[in-house]
Amino acid sequence: MPAALLSIGTELTRGELVNTNASWIADRLTAFGLEVEVIEAIPDDRAVIVDTLRRLSTRHRVVIVTGGLGPTTDDLTSACAAEAAGVPLERHEPSLEAIRRRFASFGREMGPSNAKQADFPRGCEILPNPIGTAPGFKLQLGGAMLFFTPGVPVEMHRMFEEQIVPHIAPLATNDAAQVHLKTFGAGESKIGEMLEGLEGEFPGVTLGYRAHFPEIEVKVFARGKHRSEAQALADAAARAVRGRLGDLVYGEGREETFAASMSRVLRKGKLTLSIAESCTGGLVGSMITALPGSSEFLLFDGVVYSNAAKVQVLGVDEEILRAHGAVSAECAQAMVEGVKRLTGSDLAVAITGIAGPTGGSDHKPVGLVYFAVGGPHETIVKERQLSGDRQRVQTFAAWYALKLVLDMARDLVETSAPPPVSIAP
Repeated sequence: MPAALLSIGTELTRGELVNTNASWIADRLTAFGLEVEVIEAIPDDRAVIVDTLRRLSTRHRVVIVTGGLGPTTDDLTSACAAEAAGVPLERHEPSLEAIRRRFASFGREMGPSNAKQADFPRGCEILPNPIGTAPGFKLQLGGAMLFFTPGVPVEMHRMFEEQIVPHIAPLATNDAAQVHLKTFGAGESKIGEMLEGLEGEFPGVTLGYRAHFPEIEVKVFARGKHRSEAQALADAAARAVRGRLGDLVYGEGREETFAASMSRVLRKGKLTLSIAESCTGGLVGSMITALPGSSEFLLFDGVVYSNAAKVQVLGVDEEILRAHGAVSAECAQAMVEGVKRLTGSDLAVAITGIAGPTGGSDHKPVGLVYFAVGGPHETIVKERQLSGDRQRVQTFAAWYALKLVLDMARDLVETSAPPPVSIAP
């Protein structure tokens, strides 16, 4: 089933905003078995919008359009859709009243410009927006079904799942399935090399890759005679991917995060964690506390940026700083031992380094980072020379710190698990 995606907004064509809506919708449509043949972004230009709507509707069965449903003068989508269909705009009073009520719920009065958000092409089907002021609509144009939603991602996501999916689900071929595997620790080219030849082992399977620093997502897409066959094939190929990549795979699913994967292992082992951050400035703790319920295992996250803080908060020996400096294996070890001593946590991790762009030297260049992870039985110190700008160094360092915690937590959980029960014949 051919589908097209159209994003409307001059802010997109000028590069002022990243078009995340298109990739999100394309992923959802692919999961339903629809083939996305075209993804376009166009400016807020009436003639361009009308021409594009007519062109896409002649070549595709489903067209999903985002953007241009707001109250300002550059929001032209509804009027352009009406022109493309050769019908007038009509005021939809229930939608107008819903907009008024939404403003009233915030203690505000609806402005006159918002009234245009209740104007729709005659004969269309209104798609309510439960969390915003701009309703969407469904319009039949030629042989195509066109769905229009706001460009605000959170509103579009909700409307897609609740308003659009019921319409497109019956059109899906229902012969496809996809498994999303999240990886960290190797680049896209390395991941590709490790999975070379796997598609040949599983006819009907296609591998796709999505690089979103610092992780790589491997998408295992399969087609079969029916959905259950496709899912079984995708699952089998995903197991083979896991077998080749090993611990590089940290989780499965579109919404999986690295911190969530780590937190499940900590919860399973009933392990607590404390953190001492220098060059990452609280980024590790931020990744963890984005998770609801992280207080169950996270006891402390200290940003000990200065030498004085390392000494006064963590008890790092001043002699270590004089002899080796704050960016050193010795300091990282002292930091992790200090934060464990301070909090009594089962696990602890510490990061100290030079994020740049200044502060480096021939002996200690920008990007040099030391990590220490401590558990009940051992402390491990790692040195990494990272590349990129300040943000990339800090981001990778935070992820790598979580990786060290995840690896140690897995070892502890596996070694504490009871041995399997053997039953004598």
